[in-house]
Amino acid sequence: MIWELINAAKDLSRAQDVATVLIRYGFGGVVRSLGVGSALERLGKTLHWQSVEEYAALDTPQRVRRVLEDLGPTFIKMGQILATRLDLFPPAYIAEFEKLLDKVPSLPFEDLVPQLQEDIGGDIEDIFLSIEREPLAAASLAQVHRAVLQDGTPVILKIRRPGIRRIIEADLRLLNRVVEVIESDVPELRRYHPREIFRQFSQSLRAELDFAAEARNVERVAANLAGNEHIKIASIYWELTGERLNVQEYIQGIPGRDLRALDQAGLDRKLLAERGAKAVLKMIMEDGFFHADPHPGNVFYLPDNRLAFIDFGMVGRLTEERREQVIVFLYGMVNRMPLKVVEILEDWSGVIKTDEQALAIEIDAFVDQYSNRSLKDLSLQMMIGDLLAILRDHNLSLPPDLALLVKAYVTLDGFGRHLDPDFNTLVFAAPYLQQLMADRYRPDVIAKRGWNNLVGIVDLLAAFPKELHQLLRASRKGAVQVDFNVKGIGPYVDKIDVAISRLTMGIVTSALIIGTSIITTVKGESSFLSLPVLGFLGYLFAFLGGIWLLISIWRSNRRS
Repeated sequence: MIWELINAAKDLSRAQDVATVLIRYGFGGVVRSLGVGSALERLGKTLHWQSVEEYAALDTPQRVRRVLEDLGPTFIKMGQILATRLDLFPPAYIAEFEKLLDKVPSLPFEDLVPQLQEDIGGDIEDIFLSIEREPLAAASLAQVHRAVLQDGTPVILKIRRPGIRRIIEADLRLLNRVVEVIESDVPELRRYHPREIFRQFSQSLRAELDFAAEARNVERVAANLAGNEHIKIASIYWELTGERLNVQEYIQGIPGRDLRALDQAGLDRKLLAERGAKAVLKMIMEDGFFHADPHPGNVFYLPDNRLAFIDFGMVGRLTEERREQVIVFLYGMVNRMPLKVVEILEDWSGVIKTDEQALAIEIDAFVDQYSNRSLKDLSLQMMIGDLLAILRDHNLSLPPDLALLVKAYVTLDGFGRHLDPDFNTLVFAAPYLQQLMADRYRPDVIAKRGWNNLVGIVDLLAAFPKELHQLLRASRKGAVQVDFNVKGIGPYVDKIDVAISRLTMGIVTSALIIGTSIITTVKGESSFLSLPVLGFLGYLFAFLGGIWLLISIWRSNRRS
């Protein structure tokens, strides 16, 4: 497993960079657990294992955040994804992950020109009247420049950094190997579901690399909010947009964090908070397709108390089935049905066996704690924090789509309070939740759900004879195969493999010594140092084999 981690020479230097940064911030134990350090040293790579006193005063969440910052764009993006996993990490970690700002030095515009001309299929002067050389923003994946089309229309160019995909794919290969090692060799980290986090992260990052996909997200949200005159979504210029270039309408407005400019413009903070929250709640509850990070930095304020949402690189999706599960979960919470809540949580986490009774007691206590308070006195962030703490204590986690939903709710609550300190997302969302619960039990909805279940049962019964026949035929042909996967057996198999290799080498060395001793008794052979040449070579190879065995055993004892 360790040799697979460093087998690709093109990733070896990056593996050393990662190990060095981890050691620098006091995570040498992690490097040793992964086996990266010993593997790199076997290849002649020097690692400095001394602790650095400068970082001793930092707590663990701060050191983790600094590690991600030092490792660069891919790992900063990973930290931003981890910031959405409130179900997996305590608040101290989430607070540090949220500090990871995707800001990097900008590239000279001339470095972007060759790729830009390739993407637009011609010279810049043929398409644009002007382009500002200084970017409006520069991030790890792209730079944003303001431009004017030949007809005088102001637009925004989001240009992907040249060569960034190659760098990110190399980092993802390395991370994938690290995750494999964690899953097999570091059991104390399995509770954080590294494989699931990596899958979510790699999917999200690859989606962000495709600017055409982001443009499709923009148009889908625009279509869903087409009837809301208070919300503005930028138009996409598809004739110029592709995987590496996103050209969209330039929106002139007040940045979401500039409250002083908002007040000077005479806009109504409370009304803006309500209109923004209403739009996001519609995306979540009705459309099942929502902006996953609606913080003030992704909002502009427009005249007449209108808002514009930007940056749809990270979006969440909720299927109809998932939304129904959320409704059942909320119904169980409101009506004090802890076992129903536990059942939903187990389904979401994919956990087959847990202490249901203990979990139900904690859920019941949680509901009791908040049931006697009025909505206006409740804090959404505190409630979610307490509930997720219960999940973490029982090693339960949310699926990625619901993790994004929770993150969107918390971010929305922060957005509303940023505008209006008295804004309460729970109070504002209560009518929507009540309507959803009522809709679930409408006669026509119940009939539709019952019909769908009936159709599923009929299809299952109809297919059963055929599938049973196929199973019996396969068993007669010997084509039925049962695979057993014993967790944790990998390290022992590796140790047995090493032991067999040493035993084989020992036998070969012994055979060389015996054979060489016989050859030395043969007369008439050419000699070297008073020994027959073949005999001398045999002793030499036997000596080298013995040295290899001693070094191998010494390294094994040192690691253990």
